[in-house]
Amino acid sequence: MIRKGLLAIFITFALTAPVLASSGSSSKPLAGTYPIILSHGLFGWGENSGGIISIVNYWGGTDDYLRSQGATVFAPGKTAANSNEVRAAELKAAILTYSAATNYTGKFHILGHSQGGLDSRYMVSNLGLSGRTATLTTLNTPHYGSPIADIVKTVLPSWIQPFVASIVESLVKLVYGGTNQQNALAALSSLSKEGLASFNGYTPNKSGVKYFSYGSSITIPDLIQHPLMGILHPACGAGGLFQGQGFTNDGLVPLSSQKWGTWKGGPSYGIFTTGIDHLQVSNTLRSGSLWYDVEGFYLNMASNMKSNQ
Repeated sequence: MIRKGLLAIFITFALTAPVLASSGSSSKPLAGTYPIILSHGLFGWGENSGGIISIVNYWGGTDDYLRSQGATVFAPGKTAANSNEVRAAELKAAILTYSAATNYTGKFHILGHSQGGLDSRYMVSNLGLSGRTATLTTLNTPHYGSPIADIVKTVLPSWIQPFVASIVESLVKLVYGGTNQQNALAALSSLSKEGLASFNGYTPNKSGVKYFSYGSSITIPDLIQHPLMGILHPACGAGGLFQGQGFTNDGLVPLSSQKWGTWKGGPSYGIFTTGIDHLQVSNTLRSGSLWYDVEGFYLNMASNMKSNQ
């Protein structure tokens, strides 16, 4: 009887052991990934931002999705409209404050959308954060400038630009709240072709940091799928051709301007989707969820970060 009892115990253990081992080893795909910093673009906002705009999520819930997959994610706010340099200093301060609050002394992954990729590059190259950065991934970032910025500078006479800028800044303060000093003209200059040519000269890639870029474009500027970017698309395309950047764009940024470091392409989508525009790629206001697999795309980017840490 004792032998039979021991045999029964052995068989039970043998059958359940693989299950226990499997359940113990099955972890979320992003478990063990360095913390991911999400750096928003021009007129963007973060999880700690105030004002009316904070009611909605800039990243359209992709930050929470990455957390559900095992990642630690921090999406700080910065000044909505200012130069790359000013926003970079704010991003650095936010990261250091986060590090102190969580007692974290290791490295980060950074994902910057639009201008958020530029201020992240400046922070890593010029503000001493290269040693804390494993990868820097940019998403639809205008590394070589946006024709829309140059068009605005050309269309608006220099004498009226400060007046228009003051109106924009007042509206931003009303919607975003806070006490940060907005500077729309500095932001405009930072995103122009000339401004980026200068910026790239004093913002080189840092050794030890791996740079990746992703991007997208509109194939047909229909106003159903692209209600705002579809309007800007033809002007951006014409400006891109004039500036030697090509016609293909996402509504604000030529595809050729989005490439920096190792180019990884963009999201996949069905035959009835007419491309992915500048706001949809970040899922801002959840604008991308109807048109492509947002969660799959962000999981892919985060997995690339993990495999390169």
